[in-house]
Amino acid sequence: MALNLTQKIISKHLISGSMESGKEIEISVDSTLTQDSTGTMVYLQLEAMDVEKIKTKLSVAYVDHNMLQTGFENADDHLYIKTVAGKYGIYFSRPGNGICHQVQLERFAKPGWTLLGSDSHTPTAGGIGSLAIGAGGLDVAVAMANGKYSMTMPKVCNIILEGKLKPPATAKDVILYILKKLTVKGGVGKVFEYSGEGVGYLSIPERATITNMGAELGATTSIFPSDERTREFLKLQGREEDFVELKADERAKYDEALTVDLSNILPMAACPHSPDNVKSVKELEGTKVTQVAIGSCTNSSYKDLVMAARILKGNRVHPDVSLVISPGSKQVLTKLSMTGELKDLIDCGARVLECGCGPCIGMGQAPETDGVSLRTFNRNFEGRSGTKSAKVYLVSPETAAVSAIYGKITDPSILESDIFDSVKELSYINDNMILPPEENISEQVIKGPNIKPFPLNTPPTDRIIRKVVLKVEDNITTDHIMPSGASLLPYRSNIPHLSKYCFSGVDPDFSKTCRENGGGFIVAGENYGQGSSREHAALVPLYLGIKAVFAKSFARIHKANLINSGIIPLTFTDPKDYSEIKAFNELEIKDIVGQLKTGNIVYAVNMTSGKSIKLLVDVTDTEKEILLSGGYINYMKGRRVECHA
Repeated sequence: MALNLTQKIISKHLISGSMESGKEIEISVDSTLTQDSTGTMVYLQLEAMDVEKIKTKLSVAYVDHNMLQTGFENADDHLYIKTVAGKYGIYFSRPGNGICHQVQLERFAKPGWTLLGSDSHTPTAGGIGSLAIGAGGLDVAVAMANGKYSMTMPKVCNIILEGKLKPPATAKDVILYILKKLTVKGGVGKVFEYSGEGVGYLSIPERATITNMGAELGATTSIFPSDERTREFLKLQGREEDFVELKADERAKYDEALTVDLSNILPMAACPHSPDNVKSVKELEGTKVTQVAIGSCTNSSYKDLVMAARILKGNRVHPDVSLVISPGSKQVLTKLSMTGELKDLIDCGARVLECGCGPCIGMGQAPETDGVSLRTFNRNFEGRSGTKSAKVYLVSPETAAVSAIYGKITDPSILESDIFDSVKELSYINDNMILPPEENISEQVIKGPNIKPFPLNTPPTDRIIRKVVLKVEDNITTDHIMPSGASLLPYRSNIPHLSKYCFSGVDPDFSKTCRENGGGFIVAGENYGQGSSREHAALVPLYLGIKAVFAKSFARIHKANLINSGIIPLTFTDPKDYSEIKAFNELEIKDIVGQLKTGNIVYAVNMTSGKSIKLLVDVTDTEKEILLSGGYINYMKGRRVECHA
């Protein structure tokens, strides 16, 4: 039987289930990654499961999201991650070594391996041929504990790349074009698998840019074949032995297909406030810009920053523009210093930031009131930059750099053609900021006073009556649910403190309302929970007593996080029911345990209006057991008791 690339990798890792889309499968996990924003919770959960030894072949703990140490909180969290990594034999990437996805691509990702990461942009490693999936922290903790991951077999969509990009069009413009065509909901339940002659013209960093922003489509992951370009990249990284050729069989079948002619791609920009609100740069030319930020896990490779440096060389950043550069890794920054491009960036007036996520996660560099910021990032949700009134556009490094010179959105087509000559990569490896397990053996795990226990749910009772404490519209993001940024990220290990700010940008009284009503229900529109993998967006509502979320549809990772927390995700079977429910209506679900055990349809009653509501609990059999246990931790503990009985 001819298999596509996704099926080939899954089949080699398949533990149970059938590779039919929509069916539950369990696969073995070769590797995991965590970052500091989600990692503390992952390791607290790993410890809570009384795990003595992890089962993955390789796991890496990164510190890249919040390195600003204005108090003890961040430093304590970093020390906790370092010491718990030492306890379990996990590689530890120190603060300043780089963004997890860039470093993972350079130093650890392998073609054909499975990778589970507690960050939604884990699919970046799909650029090298890994089956890399972003997940909630608890899923990653479980994968380290037992080496397994359960999921629904996704559909596989073949994106056929024809032709070759014509400068100044870039890989960033390719994924922006796809986002415009398919929208932020277009990838839900799917893997995007790239093929065609155009693949061979794309470098690994370019492929990684495309797979990185596949997360904004809502996709399970995106993946490219492993070919000679992959071998070249691995050879430069001193890892040629990790190369294996991987591609789909000639007669492989796909659930869907989309053809993209690379030669027709133009410079694009995602306009405020969604990654799929895409227009051509030509349409936006002349828009005044006050800030430009180049970097993030999407566009901070050596090639990306060399292109920016070429454009900026000999020029001056416009007086009205603040330009900041975030190199993706220490390796990238060092190579820029060796070849002279770092000098060009500094000379033009750019501010060079630490190798990390920085402005992308709202960690510094918030624009001014009503500012217009051009960013080479992957998300431009309202307020994510740290300034609610700011207008954020997502563009390529080439568009960002030329716009920084002119102080307005500018099509890079005006540049001389020789600027777009190919970038020659060089080999430079220095891993002295990555601590391997044998150099980081910790006898004691150190937890600072800011690290609080995470909340645990209890199994559902037969009857749940609660008020609707919040009703929201479509495309509510995890940033809406649990904001991050410089003021809140230091408390990622302190759920009680974070609870004060849950939904604060949507309803400042949400936390108070939950406390006064003993928790409640949330009612939402389409694509509830899109965006990052942060499970705080489920753990904090759990702490506040949220029992269920009624929505038209859910984003994949957040839905899994709700289930893992024991919060029941309920999907309206009739969209009219959403319209008829009002805030503070009292809803009742009778015999929830019996209804879950007997099927996937649950009935609720709006006690305020007297109307019955038919709902779908779209979960796998395993997820249903998790809900009935009151969350994943309870489920795992129950299984351990059963196994030892």
